[in-house]
Amino acid sequence: MSAYADLLDNLKSSQKNWLVTGAAGFIGSHLVETLLMAGQKVSGLDNLSTGYLKNLDMVKARVGDAAWRQFTFVKGDIRNLATCRELCSGMSYVLHEAALGSVPRSLEDPILSNENNIDGFLNMLVSARDSGIRSFVYAASSSTYGDDPTLPKQENHIGKPLSPYAVTKYVNELYAGVFASAYGFRSIGLRYFNIFGQRQDPEGAYAAVIPQWFAGILQGRQIYINGDGETSRDFCFIDNCVQANLLAACASSDASWNTVYNVACNQRTDLNTLFAIIRDEVARRRPEAAKAKPAYRDFRAGDVRHSLADISKARLLIGYAPEYDVRQGLRKAGDWYAANLHI
Repeated sequence: MSAYADLLDNLKSSQKNWLVTGAAGFIGSHLVETLLMAGQKVSGLDNLSTGYLKNLDMVKARVGDAAWRQFTFVKGDIRNLATCRELCSGMSYVLHEAALGSVPRSLEDPILSNENNIDGFLNMLVSARDSGIRSFVYAASSSTYGDDPTLPKQENHIGKPLSPYAVTKYVNELYAGVFASAYGFRSIGLRYFNIFGQRQDPEGAYAAVIPQWFAGILQGRQIYINGDGETSRDFCFIDNCVQANLLAACASSDASWNTVYNVACNQRTDLNTLFAIIRDEVARRRPEAAKAKPAYRDFRAGDVRHSLADISKARLLIGYAPEYDVRQGLRKAGDWYAANLHI
């Protein structure tokens, strides 16, 4: 049995209090769902700027009424210190997902990204520290690697940030390090590499590429690729991300804490290949989609050319073992988009 399977079994035998920020978002709602299904008591915080109550409605439908009664939702903002203090009180674990994502959005409005991702993060750190939280796990980002060309990416070697968003996520790591040394407060940062899956929003100017392409091909719209299509990423399915969060939160070894881990699959996929896989997934349900071809346009400012994660540190120290590769994840995501976009 895997470390993650053991953990889920152990959780079911002992109920704890969890706080998930960004609970109505893509990643946050999956964390809420898994925790409730494991018999945990969960509070969720979200200001609904990028999260949606419909995500939580889907969680409710999946976990059932009994588990849902163990969930409390608060509409609030991590930029409000009083809200953070109130929500952290009485909690054992915090999974901090609330942030304003997107490189392009941060380039357009760096002040807003700073307010959410740095001011809000500091509010959560202070509140968790003062409430005696047992463990604090936060969403870091692969954008922290910046202009460093080395592949695969290893946690102890980063370059210069290429966007305001990358700066904010690096500052999170710096603050977490200071809180460890100055206050003895322990935390873990998870550097996410292009997380995708069910409930990821395909709409809006800052939507991620995978949900955008699923929706576009399902709707028969033209799909655009930034650059020549040879740009590559280490795409990581949402279930792997959830696994990493729970393993990190419940890590028992002192060596596991006060550090960062890559959360990915150690599998590199270029955009041309990604398009072909998604097109083929859609064509399984809508044969006419097999004729879809992408159009190419300029590279996007602030993007790195290639990304691939070394996940050996997470394997060694927290037992992380991704269960889904990119193709398996896209199959599950494709089933969900086909069923829920109502096209």
